[in-house]
Order: sequence, then C-alpha cells, then structure tokens
Amino acid sequence: MMVGTLANTLGALVGSMLGLLLGKRLPERVGDAVIQAFGLLTIFLGITGAMEMQNVLVVILSLAIGTMIGEALDLQRRMEQFSTWMQEHFGGEESNFSKAFVTATLLSCAGAMGIVGALQGGLIGNHTMLYTKAIIDAISFFFLAASLGLGVVVASGSILVYQGSIVLLAMAMGPFLSDAMVTEMGAVGSLLLVGLGLNILGASKLRLMNYIPAIFLPILLVGLSGLLG
Repeated sequence: MMVGTLANTLGALVGSMLGLLLGKRLPERVGDAVIQAFGLLTIFLGITGAMEMQNVLVVILSLAIGTMIGEALDLQRRMEQFSTWMQEHFGGEESNFSKAFVTATLLSCAGAMGIVGALQGGLIGNHTMLYTKAIIDAISFFFLAASLGLGVVVASGSILVYQGSIVLLAMAMGPFLSDAMVTEMGAVGSLLLVGLGLNILGASKLRLMNYIPAIFLPILLVGLSGLLG
C-alpha cells in the first residue's frame, strides 16, 4: 500500500540530489527564474484544486479552526526549530536551509494531489496519482535544490512521513472516509498551495505551517454536517 509514497519519495530524492550536484552549472538568474515560474504554477494548481470544493462553509470553518489550532501549537516555529536542528546536523553553515526545507515540504505535501493520491493508495490501492506526482516532484525538487540547496534534499523525507501517514490513516479509517471528506481536504490543501505560491513569489510571508491542521478538519466537519442533516 506504500508503493506510491515510496516512488514519490524516491523521485523527490533523486531529483533534489541531481539538482544539488548539477544545479551549480546553471546561471543563478536561470534558477531564480524557474523558481518564480514554479511559484506561478503553484498558484495555478492551488486555484484549480480549490475549485473542486463542494461545501464552502466546511472549507471556511476548516481554515478558521485549523489555523487557530496551528497558531496555538505554533507549528511554524516548531518546524523552523526542527529545520534548524536538521541544518546543524546535515546543512552546516548553509544559511537558507530552513527556507529550503519548509518550502519543499509544503510544495510537495500541502496540495490536493498528495492528499488525494495518498488516500487513493490507502483506500483502494490505486497509486497512479502518486506515480504522476513522483515525476512532478522530481522536476520541481531538481530546480528547488539547484536554487535553495541541501534543505530540499532533506525535505524529500517529509513526503515519506506525511503521505505515508495519510496512507496508513486511510487504511485504518477507510470505512469512515466519504468522498465529500476527501474532496474538501483536497480543496483546503489547494488553498494552502495558493499561499505557498505567493510566498515563493515574495508577495506574502504567510506562516503556512500553522494552517496545516485545517487540511484534516473536513473529516470532522463533514461528518458532523452529515449527522446534523
């Protein structure tokens, strides 16, 4: 059941390592331009994914409640502390390790494709979407690593942990997860991609890690709306 996630992790790892090894041969302006292009692409993917939402109220409440939970837990700071620890052990003096790690993690994990693909893998054993995502992540991680450095390579492990957890959750909760729950989870994740794209372009400085709990709130809210009719 973890085949798709393993393929996705391997694709990101190989792509980022190649980017780290070969990226220095690219002119800096080329790498910067490609990253900006990925910012635009991320916004586009986020908007198209968010348009799949079917219950706006569930998405609004998920974002509001989930963000309050994330702020209370201060997930952004904890992620930055973790990435600092990773830098000390793996990144040496690399100044943008934390930015690279957080950006690559969010780019790969926050979107609808990763969530829905992991759920499909866990629920019905269909890994097609994750195989496709493996190719996309291999390309995006190549250019991210070429521009941002080692933190992107380490971030490939986030895919294994995050998507693997969703696969295991889907296997355990399969009978209780409806299509509506999966759809709204994907919509919330896609909205976070819009924020990530804006951050990549330098148009905002959203603390997106604090929004992550919102992705999982539709499980509760759609379930409650069903019970309440």
